[in-house]
Amino acid sequence: MLKLIGAVLILTAGTLIGFSKAAAFARRPRQIRQLVHALQRLETEMTYGFTPLPEALLRIAERLEPPLAVLLRTAAEPLRTSAGATVAESWREAIDACWKHTALQSNEREIWSQLGFTLGISDRDDQAKHLKLAVHMLQAEEQIAWDEQRRYEKMWRSLGVLAGAFVVILMY
Repeated sequence: MLKLIGAVLILTAGTLIGFSKAAAFARRPRQIRQLVHALQRLETEMTYGFTPLPEALLRIAERLEPPLAVLLRTAAEPLRTSAGATVAESWREAIDACWKHTALQSNEREIWSQLGFTLGISDRDDQAKHLKLAVHMLQAEEQIAWDEQRRYEKMWRSLGVLAGAFVVILMY
């Protein structure tokens, strides 16, 4: 009886590990899509609404899901409080604090970091160009993420179940 309970627990654990890894592959393209929409909204707020950057970031964060909303709020807060932080510093601190909670990878982090260096140091037209470039680069990463999701999501689900079953077989 105890062996049976152990086998069920091991099989369940393997399955959950596989499903959690598969879920990360499913979250990544959605989060990249949210970043693209956020940057497009930011471009609209800055170009047509003439909204200051901290206020625009907070408005956009209200419409995003938690990991990305927290990222934008964290970047906006030091700019709102007039603590003397530059956009690049605030952006980098937000990335360091919040990036680990997202499903995004290093390529998206690099694009997002580079954008932080260009925001707030030039005129609206130049910033709009940088935002469009970041959107274009993120869209390319989104296509790669969709391909990886199609390729690996089902594999990880099956691998989790099979690994759990393999360990159970080895136990007996």
